[in-house]
Amino acid sequence: MTDPWQDTSLTTDARVADLVGRMTLAEKVAQLSGIWGVDPDVGDMAPMLREALAAGQQFEDLVRDGLGQLTRPFGTDPVEPAAGLASLAERQRQVVAANRFGIPAQVHEECLTGLAAWQATIFPNPLCWAATFDPALVQRMGAQIGTTMRGLGVHQGLAPVLDVVRDLRWGRVEETMGEDPYLVGAIGSAYVRGLESTGVVSTLKHFAGYSASRAARNLAPVGLGPRELADVILPPFEIALRAGARSVMNSYTDTDGVPAAADRALLTTLLRETYGFDGTVVADYFSIAFLESLHHVAEGIDEAARLALDAGIDVELPSTNAYGEPLLAAVGAGLVDEKLVDRALERVLRQKCELGLLDPGWQPVEPSPDGVDLDPAESRELALEVARRSVVLLANEGDALPLAPGTRLAVVGPRADTPEAMLGCYSFPMHVLVHHPGTEPGLEIRTVREALAETFDVTSALGCPVLGGSDADITEAVAVATDADVCVVVLGDRAGLFGNGTSGEGCDVADLTLPGRQEELLEALLATGTPVVAVLLVGRPYDLTRQVDRLAALVCGFFPGEEGATAIADVLAGRVAPSGRLPVSFPGAGSTQPSTYLSSALGQASEVSVVDPTPLFAFGHGLSWAAATWGAAAAPTGPEWATDGTCELVVPLVNEAGTDVSEVVQVYLHDRAASVVRPVQQLVAAARVDLAAGERAEVRFALHADLTSFTGRDLVRLVEPGAVELRVGASSADIRSVVELRLTGSVREVGHDRVLEPTVTVARG
Repeated sequence: MTDPWQDTSLTTDARVADLVGRMTLAEKVAQLSGIWGVDPDVGDMAPMLREALAAGQQFEDLVRDGLGQLTRPFGTDPVEPAAGLASLAERQRQVVAANRFGIPAQVHEECLTGLAAWQATIFPNPLCWAATFDPALVQRMGAQIGTTMRGLGVHQGLAPVLDVVRDLRWGRVEETMGEDPYLVGAIGSAYVRGLESTGVVSTLKHFAGYSASRAARNLAPVGLGPRELADVILPPFEIALRAGARSVMNSYTDTDGVPAAADRALLTTLLRETYGFDGTVVADYFSIAFLESLHHVAEGIDEAARLALDAGIDVELPSTNAYGEPLLAAVGAGLVDEKLVDRALERVLRQKCELGLLDPGWQPVEPSPDGVDLDPAESRELALEVARRSVVLLANEGDALPLAPGTRLAVVGPRADTPEAMLGCYSFPMHVLVHHPGTEPGLEIRTVREALAETFDVTSALGCPVLGGSDADITEAVAVATDADVCVVVLGDRAGLFGNGTSGEGCDVADLTLPGRQEELLEALLATGTPVVAVLLVGRPYDLTRQVDRLAALVCGFFPGEEGATAIADVLAGRVAPSGRLPVSFPGAGSTQPSTYLSSALGQASEVSVVDPTPLFAFGHGLSWAAATWGAAAAPTGPEWATDGTCELVVPLVNEAGTDVSEVVQVYLHDRAASVVRPVQQLVAAARVDLAAGERAEVRFALHADLTSFTGRDLVRLVEPGAVELRVGASSADIRSVVELRLTGSVREVGHDRVLEPTVTVARG
C-alpha cells in the first residue's frame, strides 16, 4: 500500500503536505541543496565530490538523508554521452536506495547555447536570438534544447539570461538579449515556452539588476534607482514568468547596499507576493556563502543560511555550504525557524512532484542500445537557421556584398580560421574544454575560411591573434590582401571566463576599442587599397567609427554557434539575404558609456556638451540586399486612445523588389510630456515579416494603453493621459511613419496584471 504522498490521484499540495509531515529535520534540509558531480571515475569530475570521497565519505553516506539536486553531471567534464548517462542513472539509483523515501535528485545543467555537454549541439548565443527578432524561431530552438535535456534525465536548465544591457563594457553582454526590455522579454519568454514545453524547468536569471553594475564590472555594486529597476530591469522577468518559467536564480550583486541573495523585499515581497510566483528560487553558484565572504553581511555561514532562507532562496547551488550542517545547527540553536525550512521544502517537493520524481516506480533514464546522439541533424539544421537569421549587415558601400562569383579572396584576421570564434563563454568548449587541453570539441565546427573556400579562391593569413601578435604577422596579412580582389577580415573576441577571454563572465573592459592589435591590423589592410569587408564575431559591439567609412562592407555575427561559419559564408556569397537586426546599438565616436538608445532627452547629443553619445549603428538597425516598400502607418481606431483601451495600428508593406525580402517592423512610443522623465522613445512592439516577390501584407498591432505605462513620482505604475506618438520604423533611427495620438481619460494605476505585450497579426494579400 502506498503512502498518500505517492498517490498520484491526490493533488500535488496534498502529496507534498503528507511527505513534509513524515520527514525529520535532517531529511528536510537535505532536499535544499545538491552535490556537484556524478562519478569521479568518468572524466575529471567536480572537486567537491572528489574531496568528500577522498576524506572517506562514500556517496551513499552523503545522500542517506536524501538529496535535492545533482549539479551539471554532463556539463562539468568531457564525458562521452552514453557513459555520462549510465553514470547518472547509477547515481540516481544510489540516491533512491540510500534515502528513506526513495526520492531521486533533480538534475540541472547550463543551457544558454544549448545543453552544455560534450558533443551536444552548440546553438547561437542569446545576442543572436535577439538579432533574429523572431520569437517563434527561438521557441522552436528552446524546445529542441529541452528535448535533448529531457532525453538525458535532466530536469532543469539554467537559462535564459534576462539582464538588460546597460553598459557595453560589461563582460556578460554576450549572454544577454540586448538593451531593450520589451525585446529581451519577448525573446526570453519564447525560449522559456520552448524549454518548458518539453517538461524541463526554465530558470530565469539573474534576478535582478546584475547588468546595471557600476563601471560595468562583474559582480559589482549596483546604484540602481527604483524607477529604472521597475521600468527597465524587471519587465523581462514579468513577461517570462507569464510564459511559465518555474524557477528563478538570484543576482550576485547588491543594490543600494542590499545583496540580492538576502533581499526579502525582492525575492519574497515582489517575486512571490506581487508577481504570484510559486516555483523555486535557486541560488546562483556560491551566492549564499558570498553573503559572508564577499558582501560581509553575515558573520558566519550559519547566518548566511538564515539570511538567504528568510529572503526566499529555496535551493543552494551548486553544492552544500550553508544549507547543510550550518543550517541544521542554526535551527537547533533557535536562530532559524523550522517553518522557513518547511516553506522552502514545500516548493522543492512541489516541483519534484510535477516532474514525476515522487511517483512510485520512478526509474532513471538509461542509455539506448542505439547510442546517444546529442548533435542530431535536426538540431544542426535549426542552429543554422537561427544563425542565418541573426547575421546583421551593418554597412554595404557600393553594394560590395554579395561577393561576385570568381572573386579572389584574402581571408585574414584573428577569428578567420578558428572554430572557437563561433562560440560564447557558456558553450561547452569555451566553458569546460579550456580546462582539458587537447580534447576535441566532439562535433564539427567549421571556420569562416573553410566555409568561404568552398565557393571562392581563398588565401589566408593570421594578421594578429585576438591579443598580442607581431609586426611580421600584420605584414603577411597585408601582402595577402594586396594580391586579392577583396579582403575579408574576421575580427572579434575570444570568449572566456574571469579574464581568460576578451568577452564573457568576468571579462569586462575599460573601453570599446577592438581588443589587442586588431584595429592596427584593420588600418593596415585598409591602406592596401584592396576593398575590405569586415566580419565581426564578437560578444559586444565595438567602436569602429574611425574605419567604417572606408570599409567596403561590415557584417556582425556575434557568436553564431556551431553552424555560424556556414551562415556567414552564405550571406557573403549571396546564398542567403542578411536579415538580422541589432539588439544592441554600436557605440559612436569615443565609445561613451554607459549609453543605450533608451536615453532621455538629456542623455542625447546637445549643444552644451562636446561628448556626443549618438550611436554609430542604432538599435534595430540592419540592412539587406533588397527591401519592401513601406506604406504610411495608420491608426484606424482614431486619434484618441483611451487610457484603459486598445489602439490598432496598421502598417502596409509591399514587396516590389523582385526577390524575397524580410522586414522587421518596429513600433516605438514617444511620450511628449510625462510626470517624470521618460526615454525619448521605447520599443513597444515588433514584427518580422517575410514577403515573397510581389507579395503585399498589412501588419496589425493591437496596443493596449498599459504598454504606455511607467513608474510615476510615487513609485506607482501609471497610464497617463496626454499626447503620444507611435513611431514606426526599420530601426530606432530609421523612422518611416509617425502616428500622433492622445491618451484620453483618467490617470490609471496598473500593476503586474497589466498587459505586457502587444497582439500582432499579419494579413497577406
